[in-house]
Amino acid sequence: MSATPERPPLDALLADIRACRLCEAQLPLGPRPVLRASETSRLLIVGQAPGTKVHASGIPWDDASGKRLREWLEMDTDTFYDASRIAIVPMGFCYPGKSGSGDAPPRPECRATWHPRLLPMLHNVRLTLLIGQYAQNYFLGERRKATLTDTVRAWREYQPGYLPLPHPSPRNIGWFKANPWFERDVVPVLRKRVRELFAANVPQQIATR
Repeated sequence: MSATPERPPLDALLADIRACRLCEAQLPLGPRPVLRASETSRLLIVGQAPGTKVHASGIPWDDASGKRLREWLEMDTDTFYDASRIAIVPMGFCYPGKSGSGDAPPRPECRATWHPRLLPMLHNVRLTLLIGQYAQNYFLGERRKATLTDTVRAWREYQPGYLPLPHPSPRNIGWFKANPWFERDVVPVLRKRVRELFAANVPQQIATR
């Protein structure tokens, strides 16, 4: 779908993504791309892929994981879902199905087809939250550590642009108990960064791409 004077380029691209059927044959529940973004978004949240509940509602992080994430951020739902402030762009836009006791990895078509076109349009993003190993592998590349735990523990190395986080899934309760330093040391920094991000009166940059 082409951009027009009435339809900005980002809106046109988002419409194309939501109409995507590239890997329809591999999706057990069918395609339903879930994401939100705006040219004015300052915070970018990159997770794994929608679960079954999010697939059903079409609302990103509309589950127990999202509740914990909003608790980490100390953020109400109205702010969290305000695309003018926060872009939510997972590594995979559709529910990928099951694999073992959890969900399958996000489909690779999204990052290959859509991320290279979408991410450069989010030119006002000041902080990207990398939630889980797939986001960290993609954005940090060789800078990531051997394990997710080591990458999150080394969060200072990725400032100011990135903040790696574990997935807030209830399945990770054992990780949180084994790594109390995360909620003690990292979550307060996360909250402070986000407060500063939305309090700062930073002039918006105009894209030159």
